[in-house]
Amino acid sequence: MIVVFDGQCLLCNGWVQFLLRHDRRGRFRFASIQGEAGGRMLADAGLRVEGLQTLLLVDGDRSWQHTDAILRVLHGLGWPWRLAWAAWLIPRPLRDGLYRWLARNRYRWFGRSAQCMAPDPQVAARFLD
Repeated sequence: MIVVFDGQCLLCNGWVQFLLRHDRRGRFRFASIQGEAGGRMLADAGLRVEGLQTLLLVDGDRSWQHTDAILRVLHGLGWPWRLAWAAWLIPRPLRDGLYRWLARNRYRWFGRSAQCMAPDPQVAARFLD
């Protein structure tokens, strides 16, 4: 599975760092929206980089956005993160509304980097570009 994220967003970079620490099986790969592969996956999902307010999870021909993507990623990490699956009980409009509010304010609250993060050499192979 490929997590497509905003490489300039410090919150998004924190999410990727969290996944790298907890994905012991190495199930997830990563592509920034600023890279060629990430931009192509956004386009395939009908999304544009400008004004993007979602994380994208791609698994083969399928993709998920917003909280659906986050919950699938957490489920894929295994125990204890799989417990987050209970959030499916919260109606999607409520979950995604909160998600979009956070995404709209992510640069103001968490900051923005002028450049994408450079992964450590031991995990660099998990990044598509």
